[in-house]
Amino acid sequence: MTEQWMPKDKAELMSAIEREWKLLIDLVESLTDEQMTTPDSGGWSPKDNLAHLAEWMNILIGYHMDKRPAHEVIGVSQDIVKGWDMEVINPVLFERNQNRPRGEVMEMLKQAYGQVEAKLQTMSFEDLLQPRHADDPQKRPILLWVLGDTTEHFQEHRETIEKGIKK
Repeated sequence: MTEQWMPKDKAELMSAIEREWKLLIDLVESLTDEQMTTPDSGGWSPKDNLAHLAEWMNILIGYHMDKRPAHEVIGVSQDIVKGWDMEVINPVLFERNQNRPRGEVMEMLKQAYGQVEAKLQTMSFEDLLQPRHADDPQKRPILLWVLGDTTEHFQEHRETIEKGIKK
């Protein structure tokens, strides 16, 4: 198993987030409306991938950073988020956004990114190194969730979109 990359400071973090964001946005802005709405072999279109990213950036802020109850942040019943099963949560998010038009999804995505960027500007790097959960025996820093819902997630879905449009 490879060790996860960790930025050495906030400037490096922000630079990595911005770099992956730009790669993602450059890709999706180059797609036609038909490409944006054509599902890949997994049934997700590029537009669906972008809506998914927006939802998870909102979860990053609301749940992980602001520590609000997950079901309130996501707007679902408590049963849906019990156990954080992605096989349950992601289909709910997919269904909620599947019929949104491209422009609305792009606006939602850019708004979520702007909120994450603004939230991170208010935090010190030391804040990001604090454990997400006080009772976490591994003392995992909030930074792991930031990376997971930004740089890593942007790259993952950009690569998924690239593969899907090359079929």
